[in-house]
Amino acid sequence: MIKLQFKVEIHAPAGTTYQTMLGLNHKSSYEQWTAMFNPTSTYEGRWEKGSKILFVGVDENGEKGGMVSRIIENIPEQFVSIQHYGLLKADQEITEGPEVEKWANGLENYTFEENNGTTTITVDLDTTEDFLNYMNETYPQALQKLKEICEN
Repeated sequence: MIKLQFKVEIHAPAGTTYQTMLGLNHKSSYEQWTAMFNPTSTYEGRWEKGSKILFVGVDENGEKGGMVSRIIENIPEQFVSIQHYGLLKADQEITEGPEVEKWANGLENYTFEENNGTTTITVDLDTTEDFLNYMNETYPQALQKLKEICEN
């Protein structure tokens, strides 16, 4: 796994950025910024510590797929840790095998730090070599979209 880090400074309180990023008040706010990864991106499940959550979208063939994950930690307005442990393909959860092994136990962590009404979100994530360029290109665009949503 390759570790990546991205940061964005948002002129909004940590509470606003946290709720908007996770789509807690309106799931559509999550879907808007994650549309940069997949236009049909959404989640199924809850953000509570210990909960299973699916990050899903529909591919170009109309097939539903994504990541099977669990919430390792959720400290409101401060920190969220997600562990990916499987793949979803055509509504089937795959939690073992060669495709899963390269992602197994990869983490995606979000840290929210507020200073005078401005929140810095730091994203630390594990990725694989095949997704390195994609993540380096797409994550900054997604965070820019999140910034726009939070500041409007």
